[in-house]
Amino acid sequence: MTYDFTVTALRGIDPQATPSGPGCADCDPEHGWWFHLRRCAQCGHIGCCDSSPSQHATAHFTETGHPLIQSYEPGEDWFWDYETASEAEGPHLAAPTHHPLDQPAPGPRGHVPANWQSLLH
Repeated sequence: MTYDFTVTALRGIDPQATPSGPGCADCDPEHGWWFHLRRCAQCGHIGCCDSSPSQHATAHFTETGHPLIQSYEPGEDWFWDYETASEAEGPHLAAPTHHPLDQPAPGPRGHVPANWQSLLH
């Protein structure tokens, strides 16, 4: 499928926006941790998923109104639309399309508590 950049930008996707980093942009400064990562399809912000303690990807949507995210996990390319609360389709986004392969999930290494499973939402 081909995507017209003008239409996708209006819909909340900028295929040229690069990821904000290898991990959750909001957990890292707090020395927090995440279960899985999500990427804002509009600006590239990397946030943690709703199972993570801080749920930064959803917080980013609430703050900015950017409606679409894509999984930032290796081997996953699905999109989620916060406005419709359903799966969505989207174009290939700028590389990288997932966190570094040597970065564990949950992560980051050294920040995940031993009882992490009991802390998931």
